[in-house]
Amino acid sequence: MNREFLLYAGLLLFGVFLGAVSQVMLKKAALKEYSSKIKEYLNPLVILAYVIFVGTTLISVYAYRVVPLSLGSILEATSYIYVTIFGVVFFRETINIRKLSGLLLIIAGITIYALLG
Repeated sequence: MNREFLLYAGLLLFGVFLGAVSQVMLKKAALKEYSSKIKEYLNPLVILAYVIFVGTTLISVYAYRVVPLSLGSILEATSYIYVTIFGVVFFRETINIRKLSGLLLIIAGITIYALLG
């Protein structure tokens, strides 16, 4: 793996992480009570989250210039890990055996792809 490839793969992972952050922002906004439907959708937190989503899309398009599509889908699967961790940390969600099993399968798949490519 050359340096350029690692840079673009890291960029794709960063975009995936930002996408998970914006999902947390949207959930935080959804948990609040608003006086009207328009305020529910046109508030700074929701607007910023969607701006970040657009940014992550642009980052992904840029990163796919170098990262193969087969690897990109593997790297994007890390979003499930981020979202689960954020759910536990920010929303006090619990991890049951099904969620844990799913995460372990995702991690195993990423590991197998990384080792056997």
